[in-house]
Amino acid sequence: MRRIRITVSYDGTDYHGWQVQPGVATIQRALEEVLSEIEGDVVHVDGSGRTDAGVHALAQVAAFRLTNPIPLPNLQKAMNRLLPRDIRVLDTAEAQESFHPRYDAVAKTYEYRLLRADICSPFERRYVYHYPYPLDEARMIQAARVLEGEHDFTAFAAADPIDGLGRSKVRRIFSSCLTRDGDRLIYRVRGSGFLKHMVRNIVGVLLEVGKGNLVADSIAARLKPGCKIPAGPSAPARGLFLVSVEYADQS
Repeated sequence: MRRIRITVSYDGTDYHGWQVQPGVATIQRALEEVLSEIEGDVVHVDGSGRTDAGVHALAQVAAFRLTNPIPLPNLQKAMNRLLPRDIRVLDTAEAQESFHPRYDAVAKTYEYRLLRADICSPFERRYVYHYPYPLDEARMIQAARVLEGEHDFTAFAAADPIDGLGRSKVRRIFSSCLTRDGDRLIYRVRGSGFLKHMVRNIVGVLLEVGKGNLVADSIAARLKPGCKIPAGPSAPARGLFLVSVEYADQS
């Protein structure tokens, strides 16, 4: 039995997120259906995380087991031939039997794209949040830095079915940066892990800072243990991209 690791890129617009759900299209389901056809048996695919409905990925990492001896280049070609055109396998590699794309990850990077132009091209509308209204971008840039470090992100997390397990919502953010690039505001965040809707909620709060409805100190207040401020507002999924997943064995 082989353990195979793949890097996948996808346009999440027409999918209900990563995780298999009854009766709807998901990225995990699409991968498992294709691999099961190649294997001639049921194949389960593990992912590095559960992207939400409408969220995109430049480089999601996944892994699965196969008995089929198909060479990796041929496997990649077969998967891309069978997959929908909005999902593509970028890379394949043999992995250690124990490798798990989620539990072995040491860092992930997400990017959120805000379009500030007056008009949004119809060719961009699926991949940005169009916000042409006045914002104090300097205050937003300053506020984004407050999130760096190790904090309790309960106030930035949506309710999750696994909340009942009592798992910690403390995460370490290595970098949190908002920059202007032409007509776009780009928020890029790299951290040890992320909670449900966490990045979208961060962007939503940064927008409130830009509108003048919140001050930077209100972000610090949300990071205090025991904070009871409700999560949100949440920015739309279409502007969010999983950029990369990092592992300790990477050179």
